[in-house]
Amino acid sequence: MKRFYKSVSVEAGETGFQVALDGRIVKTPGKAALVMPTRALAEAVAAEWEAQGDDIAPDTMPQMQYASTALDRVAPRHGDVAAEVAAFGGTDLLCYRADEPAELVARQAEVWDPYLMWASEDLGAALKVTAGIMPVAQDEAALDRLLGLVAGHDAFELTALHAFTNGLGSLILALAFMRGHSPLEAVWQASILDALHQEEAWGTDWEAEEKREKVHTDLVAAATFLSHLRNKTLESV
Repeated sequence: MKRFYKSVSVEAGETGFQVALDGRIVKTPGKAALVMPTRALAEAVAAEWEAQGDDIAPDTMPQMQYASTALDRVAPRHGDVAAEVAAFGGTDLLCYRADEPAELVARQAEVWDPYLMWASEDLGAALKVTAGIMPVAQDEAALDRLLGLVAGHDAFELTALHAFTNGLGSLILALAFMRGHSPLEAVWQASILDALHQEEAWGTDWEAEEKREKVHTDLVAAATFLSHLRNKTLESV
């Protein structure tokens, strides 16, 4: 699509903040009003529109994409999306451990056990650990607790949580970041622990490394989105 506008602005309304192109309010791909809960997010989306060249490249507009996803896909199906995200708790990455080599077993325990302890003590969700790939049935009370925590997020934050959970392969790691328990790089390193151990033994798989870089980029974009959602400092400006 060719760029069809000259000016980009942020407009404050009764229910939130919107972006206007030459005075016309931007809508989502699903034709919903792109109303965002914070000015910080609206400013970030506006900056993405402003940065476009002669051709509009949606792939260079992650904040716009996340905001649109929240309104078009998550808000209308909040319960279903929450259930999808919470389901990761039943097969969480941190619960499935190697039974060899000893170095990997020890490293998983060192890095992952504190997150599971945090989940048990702070979230009220004690998860069981197993070795190998055989499934382990988690307590329904723990899974219900996780579902309640996930469902408590609004559509915008649930969109971010969905991105974190998918990217990290772990609901516990995603919640640890969302709730300020651990920084993004720490949960990211925890999520790729097995892959890093494999590469230490056999060398770098450049194709896998390229895929990881893409996932990491997406996680950083999601973290930026979350930061804008929680930034209230611009709202009175």
